[in-house]
Amino acid sequence: MDATPINAADLCDSRIVARAEVHHRDPDALATLAGAFGNTQMALVLFFVTPEADFETLMAEAPRHFADSRCVGCTTAGEIGTAGYSEGMIVAVGFAAAHFHAVMQVITPLSDFDSSACVSQSVRARAWLNTQAGEVMPNEFAFLAVDGLSLKEDELVSALASGLGPMPLFGGSAADGERYGETMVACDGVTLRNAAVVCLMRTDCPVRVFRLDHFQPTDRRMVVTDADPARRIVHRINAEVAAEEYARVLGRPLEALNASTFAANPVVVRIGGQHHVRAIQRIEDNGDLQFFSAIDEGLVLTLAQSQDMGAHLQRELDALANEHEPLTVLACDCILRRTEVTQRQIGPEISGILAAHKVVGFSTYGEQINGLHVNQTMTGVAIYHPDRGSGHDPRPD
Repeated sequence: MDATPINAADLCDSRIVARAEVHHRDPDALATLAGAFGNTQMALVLFFVTPEADFETLMAEAPRHFADSRCVGCTTAGEIGTAGYSEGMIVAVGFAAAHFHAVMQVITPLSDFDSSACVSQSVRARAWLNTQAGEVMPNEFAFLAVDGLSLKEDELVSALASGLGPMPLFGGSAADGERYGETMVACDGVTLRNAAVVCLMRTDCPVRVFRLDHFQPTDRRMVVTDADPARRIVHRINAEVAAEEYARVLGRPLEALNASTFAANPVVVRIGGQHHVRAIQRIEDNGDLQFFSAIDEGLVLTLAQSQDMGAHLQRELDALANEHEPLTVLACDCILRRTEVTQRQIGPEISGILAAHKVVGFSTYGEQINGLHVNQTMTGVAIYHPDRGSGHDPRPD
């Protein structure tokens, strides 16, 4: 593949938010990306990196190419660039120092996660950020990149929401393609495993943090009767072997269940008056179901059905541009959404919608929105020109 960078300066104002991408085989990938950004000084550069790349080396060298910028990255299950869904790429998003101020919060190791310490750290980080930029940059949001195999996202995001208060939070779980082997995040040249990085941001740009999914609950319900919450495993549903009962409720033979089935037929739970997807990752040999997010005994699961993904995505992204078009939309998109796109053979349609709405980001092993870890969802932030409003409340619906 051609290693020439794709520069998105013509798609958004690169003096405010710059976007560029390059194939991971480019021997000078970082220099290529830095050159595409031009001379604009960045407060923060985010890197969404294919697992085919040498992530650790790339992230170690990033601060040299983006001097005086904070550099944060994560591995992906696919990238979202200027042409929509892509594979094998390094996507970079830069936030100009003239319009953004960033403070990093690093949480490690997640295996020994201390909720109280995390809350205190978040409170201090947000207070410091407000001291540095609160008067000249009135808008705020936080972006989270977290180890997608840590099984700690639910606990982590709950603590972060408590510490960040009214600051809207979104994020994604770092991924490893479809291998589920090793996921990594990085901050300022250091690659981290079993860790998370929170980018707390102030800006003079209006912003809109959002979440979307295209599922509607049905009237088919089931109850988790035996589970291992720490490992996100369900042993029994309705007192029957979990996979067998899910197949029965779905009306499919057990042997027909696979990743495509789970992507097209997730279950949802009702939290705070809204339904949120609890996606199934795989079936274990003994019939257990491994989930992507929190699960517990007594939880009522409702089978959901898919709406037209393309029409739904078009409608939701159009709503973000209801009064003013965003400069860009930074998004975390679940791997299972990409799986469904592939299954339904609608890749060109979805990629076209993403490209037309200037969406950039990555495919994840899970998404975060304020105090929740969710699945089969897109979360993100729409960023608008500082001279224009978003037409929306900054908190997600």
